[in-house]
Amino acid sequence: MRERYARIRAEVGASVTVVAATKYVSLAEMRVLAEAGVEVVGENRAQDLEAKHAEYGDAFRWHFIGHLQSNKVKSVNPICELVHSLDSESAARRLTIPALVEVRLSGEATKSGVSPEELPRLLELYGDVRGLMTMPPETSDPEKSRPYFRRLAELARKHGLRELSMGTSQDYQVAAEEGATFIRLGSVLYGRV
Repeated sequence: MRERYARIRAEVGASVTVVAATKYVSLAEMRVLAEAGVEVVGENRAQDLEAKHAEYGDAFRWHFIGHLQSNKVKSVNPICELVHSLDSESAARRLTIPALVEVRLSGEATKSGVSPEELPRLLELYGDVRGLMTMPPETSDPEKSRPYFRRLAELARKHGLRELSMGTSQDYQVAAEEGATFIRLGSVLYGRV
């Protein structure tokens, strides 16, 4: 794990933060991440976030990367330094920490996020937006993600935002080339590809 983490960090460079996605990482396995030198973890579920933070609190910097339901914000606020998935007014009204707005660029109904047209309203509503996040369609060809990453970078520039959370195990290298400041990695980091 330590070698994979170091290799990925060298590939993407110092300007990109590697967020270890812990959705499928058990409480016991979190220790392996800490021992490998992982600094930032991203959790998808509020209840898992609470349990993992209770055990490993200061071992990591905590991000929330899953769909943010407004009733879960109370769990996320005291633990996380950043939310990657703000996409509703109700969650924005309860959130007290910096956030990235999730933008749905793929048009897939199964994906969360606001449309590019809805973005200005959410930016007006929540004053501590640091950047944007997106999830392109799943693909075996990382190059197919590039247009989505370029579009997100354009939107961020248009709105004066500098942080970009884009890229997962399937396409993180392309995301880094297109300006990602955060990449969210699971299987490639854990050696499950």
